[in-house]
Amino acid sequence: MFARGTYALVAALTLVPTGIAAAGTTKHSRVVSADPVDTTPHVLDGIVNAIALVGGTVVVGGSFGEVREAGSTRVARVLSRTNLFAYDLATGRILPGFAPRLDRPVQALAAGVRGTVYAGGRFTRTGGARTRGLALLRLSDGSPVARFGAQVRGGTVTSLARLGRHLYAGGDFTHVGHVARTALARLDAVTGAADPSFTIEPGSPRGGRTRVHAMSLSRDRLAVGGDFTTLGGLPRAQLGLIAVAAPDAPAASDLPPSPAAVAPWRTDAYRGRCMADFPGYVRGLDFSPDGSHLAVVTTGGPGGRDRMCDTAARFETGARGRVGPTWVNHTGGDSLYAVAATGSAVYVGGHQRWLDNPDGHDSAGPGAVARPGIGAIHPRTGKALTWNPTRERGIGVKAFLAHPGGLLVGSDTTRLGHEYHARVGMFPLPITPDS
Repeated sequence: MFARGTYALVAALTLVPTGIAAAGTTKHSRVVSADPVDTTPHVLDGIVNAIALVGGTVVVGGSFGEVREAGSTRVARVLSRTNLFAYDLATGRILPGFAPRLDRPVQALAAGVRGTVYAGGRFTRTGGARTRGLALLRLSDGSPVARFGAQVRGGTVTSLARLGRHLYAGGDFTHVGHVARTALARLDAVTGAADPSFTIEPGSPRGGRTRVHAMSLSRDRLAVGGDFTTLGGLPRAQLGLIAVAAPDAPAASDLPPSPAAVAPWRTDAYRGRCMADFPGYVRGLDFSPDGSHLAVVTTGGPGGRDRMCDTAARFETGARGRVGPTWVNHTGGDSLYAVAATGSAVYVGGHQRWLDNPDGHDSAGPGAVARPGIGAIHPRTGKALTWNPTRERGIGVKAFLAHPGGLLVGSDTTRLGHEYHARVGMFPLPITPDS
């Protein structure tokens, strides 16, 4: 029997992934431990918005300036890192050579190939290099890959997803280079050039600006959520699926045309309105590992059991035509921002106080269970699991990333699982005798 925290460390060292983890691709056979590993570094200020995993290296992006390795309290161990840093998953050691200085916060990350990572936001420079809105950076030294020349204009990149030689970017931007692209674009993952064959755009927002808040990829489908009511000219209220094709990786820099079309799948679940401050309230998406269903989380304020405000929901993705949610779990008035579906659980994070709370109105209604800041839902029943590590609530969890060894968490607070874990933490898969 391991002492508290010890088996978690063993799990992290034993189950280090050898490939690249991306949202919606990792299947777990069981629920992660409620005891975070003791090795994750601390982000000492600001907020973590995004996490990527490249081999055994964790990349963390957000709005912050200082980090520190776990177990170290000496001032000399505080390291300057401007909105981006990386550490070794197994040991927690912060990479000394990866210290790029981005002039504005990082909002999105995606794993690249051959030791690189894509970073998105509203920054304009990385060190002395011009990297407007999107950069491809080397983990070895933090330098931008010169061949990747994407220049995103007119807004922010808030979501990234890569499939082979295609890089999908979502946000509230208006152009990629000199090519007009509203809130959604497909780029050549090597050169950063806008794909001329991909012209699907969200439109007709309820607020003043079209926005893509979240995306998730599952083989040949891209899920898109945000402030829009049309997608490719078709009615899609805040959520839609796009059929995409996975390209091969040719040696030439120019990609052949790859078809894409809005899928004949739609839901009216998010047509209803929430509070006026949240015209578009879908915030997080994640496909299940097999792609059979999609988990969606929202903000919006208390809306009652008949609205999708402040909820988590499951949708089957194999159907055609109009689709309703398989289940809905209400927080009763608190926002959810992040979701990770692993097959064994649907993890949700925000600043929620409760789950199973359809009759709550900023209160605990009948049947509500306390799940402060983080929780897990049974993927079939839609009811809260007993997993309840707790988290200091703050603004909320902004990033989840499931990988073969567990679940990475990024937020704006310092208490996770009743321990000090400043803005970054990891729940490992529990060790079993046959692991």
